[in-house]
Amino acid sequence: MTHRRKHDDTFKTKVVLEALKEDRTLAELSSIYEVHPNQIRNWKKQFLANAGSVFSGNKSDKEKIKNFDKERERLQRKIGSQAMDIDFLKKNLKKLNLL
Repeated sequence: MTHRRKHDDTFKTKVVLEALKEDRTLAELSSIYEVHPNQIRNWKKQFLANAGSVFSGNKSDKEKIKNFDKERERLQRKIGSQAMDIDFLKKNLKKLNLL
């Protein structure tokens, strides 16, 4: 009994893009990539059905990125403030000959 092969997304995309070029038949592509022609047909159908979402992007991802940017800016301000405090303390400790 054979086990099912699992293909990653990059492989599927590569096969589908080759199928969309229509330079080769599905039979040729199936022999090259060792995938059943019906599987290529299914991947192609799924790819075309979801093609519109490629350019719209995921709104929750955009919100996460915005939140990460805000957090990064806050942390950079905090680091800058702490660096100024450290420099001030070093300067004054040198004046007092404690450093």
